[in-house]
Amino acid sequence: MKKYMGMLVMLLIMLGWSAGPRVYAAPDAKIVVKMATLAPKGSSIMNIFDDLSARILDETKGEVGFKIYWGGVQGDEKDVLRKIKLGQLHGGGFMGPGLGQIVPEVRVTEIPYVFANYDEVEYVRSNLEETMNRLFEEKGFIVLGWMDLGFIYTFSKVPLTSLEVARQQKWWTMEGEPIGRETYKALGIHPISLSITDVATSLSTNLIDCANSTPYGAVAFQWYTRFSYMGEFPSSNICGATVVSKKIWDRISPQSQKIILRISKDSHDKIVKAAREDDAKCLEILKKAGIKVVRDLDNMEEVQFIFDAGKQARENLVGELYSQELLDRTLSLVEEYRKAHPEDKAVEIIQ
Repeated sequence: MKKYMGMLVMLLIMLGWSAGPRVYAAPDAKIVVKMATLAPKGSSIMNIFDDLSARILDETKGEVGFKIYWGGVQGDEKDVLRKIKLGQLHGGGFMGPGLGQIVPEVRVTEIPYVFANYDEVEYVRSNLEETMNRLFEEKGFIVLGWMDLGFIYTFSKVPLTSLEVARQQKWWTMEGEPIGRETYKALGIHPISLSITDVATSLSTNLIDCANSTPYGAVAFQWYTRFSYMGEFPSSNICGATVVSKKIWDRISPQSQKIILRISKDSHDKIVKAAREDDAKCLEILKKAGIKVVRDLDNMEEVQFIFDAGKQARENLVGELYSQELLDRTLSLVEEYRKAHPEDKAVEIIQ
């Protein structure tokens, strides 16, 4: 299995797309929209998207039905995008890297060491949503719904109390991921590129010492059993979305389009809520397992290098992923929110 597919399997687990049957079909619909996702079975929110599909079929009075291919049966996200272009598929669920293959600018909402809590993420992404929807439509896609899928933290075998200590560790990264590439480069760290399926073995053989993950991912893949520490401050927040080809969308009546967008908004809000609940449950598991938190926020001066590296990384990505104007707008939205909500604090991971 490709390395890229492995990474997205993990991310889509956090999205929580799964279902009882491997393919959810609506064969009696006039227009069948074929959707694909890497998401496997087993999530606590496994019924949300099937419910969305059933409601769309019912409320459009049989005009539109979704046929959903689960578990990567249509290949990785690059394969899915290729099949959409060929007309073999019509859409699917994508994470930041996959969405960035369509609209690179969307990755500005995943820039490192900027977002401190969910409210900031929601404020920025909601204000950029109209722009992103327009950019996707210009590339031939309609966004049915947006999601944030949790914060990413650093897990390590030793407490990362300084940049010198961090540079002495063996870090894991995914190959071809521009945000990770520039962040590690700014920190002066030379990571080891591995498939996600190799991470657990590499931790046990000490090929790597550190990895970044959401709490849910760390528990789901049992990585946490190889770690003793996690950082307190998140590096980023995972972005996700469901998109369909404009070619199939334009075949749907305007009335049914409105119905689909309304139902999709409700379903994606439920997915976000469920993903956060899963992360919270997994934080409790980490706590009971004895994972210790390195309290970065109590010593901000000592960890300023993290934020300096984040600044350098996001600036280096100007022109590759997004424009300076879009980056400035994103950062100004963060500051705008913080000025209006000075009482807000960084997300707490373990009480």
